[in-house]
Amino acid sequence: MLRRASLADAGAIARLHRLTMQVSLSYLPELHTPEEDLWFFSERLLPECETWVAEAGEGIVGYVAFKPGWIMHLYVHPEHQGAGIGAALLAKALEDGTPRQLWTFQQNARARRFYETRGFKLVRLTDGADNEEKTPDALYVREA
Repeated sequence: MLRRASLADAGAIARLHRLTMQVSLSYLPELHTPEEDLWFFSERLLPECETWVAEAGEGIVGYVAFKPGWIMHLYVHPEHQGAGIGAALLAKALEDGTPRQLWTFQQNARARRFYETRGFKLVRLTDGADNEEKTPDALYVREA
């Protein structure tokens, strides 16, 4: 089930984000504390982006955050990846038909395949100097 996220979901989304980063993106440095994660989601991401969550029996298992022109985050609990949750969340972010851009890490082959099979085109590779993790990333664009 998909539903619009509220500020009350910030803690659950922050925990999901942290877990998914640790398991699925373990090559990235851990830069923030759980408290900093909670602050970011409650004070920045949720107020600035339209955010939707996917729920299963145990609670929130995925989320997407987007704003005009950009998909900022799309994360799915590692145990629920490959079950169509990411595709449903991405479809929600794209339903208005406007172009969207997103960044993903070059090492994240699974995400890159996921976006490429859904019409995103690679437009730029970087050395990571401009991102917080200092890890090479890739910019993708999906036209309207």
